[in-house]
Amino acid sequence: MFDGIEFISLAKLNWLWAVLFALILIIIAFKQRHRALSRFASRRLERPLTAFTSLGRRRWKAGLLIASMVFLVAALIDPRWGTRYQEVEQRGIDLYVLLDISKSMLAEDVKPNRLDRAKHYISDLLESTHGDRVGLITFAGVSQIKTPLTIDYRAIRTALEDVRPQSVTQGGSKLGDAIRLAADSFTDDIQDFKAILVLSDGEDMDSFPVEAAASAFQDQGVRVFTVGLGDQAQGSRIPISMGGNTIYLTYQGEEVWSRMDPNMLTQVAMAADGRFYDVGVSNVDLGEVYKTSLAPTAGRVYQSERLERAIPRYQWFVGIGLLLLFIQSFLGERRSKPSKHAELMA
Repeated sequence: MFDGIEFISLAKLNWLWAVLFALILIIIAFKQRHRALSRFASRRLERPLTAFTSLGRRRWKAGLLIASMVFLVAALIDPRWGTRYQEVEQRGIDLYVLLDISKSMLAEDVKPNRLDRAKHYISDLLESTHGDRVGLITFAGVSQIKTPLTIDYRAIRTALEDVRPQSVTQGGSKLGDAIRLAADSFTDDIQDFKAILVLSDGEDMDSFPVEAAASAFQDQGVRVFTVGLGDQAQGSRIPISMGGNTIYLTYQGEEVWSRMDPNMLTQVAMAADGRFYDVGVSNVDLGEVYKTSLAPTAGRVYQSERLERAIPRYQWFVGIGLLLLFIQSFLGERRSKPSKHAELMA
């Protein structure tokens, strides 16, 4: 039954640190309670004082709480197994999402950082693109197609899990090259019904992104929409990991501060009949952006495809976790009768 099990959001295993922290707190609480009791009473008096308290039940309550948290974390990573088939119409637009993965996207003026927030926005977008073909391109110093145009959104989510700045060999950011790669990667010659969505802080290394966007629109009718992430006033330092420690990127002995460049992103969008979304350090609902700006251009239905879907099973883990939590909340620590040791002392 568990053949082909897969986990959609393995990054959420980080929540196990919270479980470990809770376990440590429980152990400390047990030890402190024992020490406090030992200071208050001699060992001979300790048993009568705890005659109606069950240490075993307290341990069971702690164990059930930790087990409940583990099952809830298991639900968060979205386990799936088994197969179902779904007939999906391919309709509407072809959309390439361009994700900036240059080191500046590690800046933490947007929490947890610009890149992780952008990945979250893309996941939200995929909830609204029913039947549209979507592709994912990452770019920094070089551009790479992570997934070609597809309606298998699970494949895009899987690709997003592996995206990180360390996955590119050349630093910097060349948005123009990414736009040209996307424009060349649309698979039909029909004008319109094509769009590019860019998520970036706007930093660019002379790749002529405005010219690339204008050419894509004039030659193929590709509209370009841009989403700007990061603080455009003060900016933020760029943390990097070195030898297990976090330091900040420097250039010529000074720390680099990265700022979002709204001007460049605005020009790129205007050159291709699109729109710039100045998100900055706030939030945006890309699903709503899709509905208001991208979906109205949709309208064609040209093919259907039978997709194989893994069946989500997170509900089982949520149910077990809540059941254990329910049992734990009703499990008392007091005995109905005093312990045998206390009776003997009496």
